[in-house]
Amino acid sequence: MNRLSRLQILATTAAGVLAGCASAPRPAQPPAPAAPATIAATGTAQGAIANLASASGSLVSGRLVLSPDAGGVRVRGEIGGLVRNGTHNVRLHARGDCSAVDASSAGPEFDARAGAPSRQPDSGDRGRVIANANGVATLDLLLPGAVLGGGAANDIVGRSLLVLGATPGAISARVACGTVQPR
Repeated sequence: MNRLSRLQILATTAAGVLAGCASAPRPAQPPAPAAPATIAATGTAQGAIANLASASGSLVSGRLVLSPDAGGVRVRGEIGGLVRNGTHNVRLHARGDCSAVDASSAGPEFDARAGAPSRQPDSGDRGRVIANANGVATLDLLLPGAVLGGGAANDIVGRSLLVLGATPGAISARVACGTVQPR
């Protein structure tokens, strides 16, 4: 064999080996770590509202006004159609979807301080309201760690506020739901 033939055979063999390496599966790379949720100190909206509509066949409704406050968001308003002299709770939930008849579409309770669904069972004290003899309750609640607007993990615009009922046999039923909207 002459020298040129040997070089051609060597070149062809090298090209084949390199082509085989290029198509060989690459070793698995570990997944990139998830970026930590960004928690904002302040939001971009000066205020928001949540118009509560009845859920689970109740007659509960109301209008809640939200405003930035030291350490979180202040929620104030009146809620009517409640069980007279009954104890109810108002809770922040992960999704701004009140479309399900029982408001289950609002998802799990949301912890604004963590910027994620709540993983801790709640004592029930936070958000507690007691209706008067006419079934009306006045709410003044601080949502710690929450902000209004800006898209951070603790931004509550677009999430839901739910009222949990006090009807015997339906304790904690979702009786009203409203999505937080900037004003």
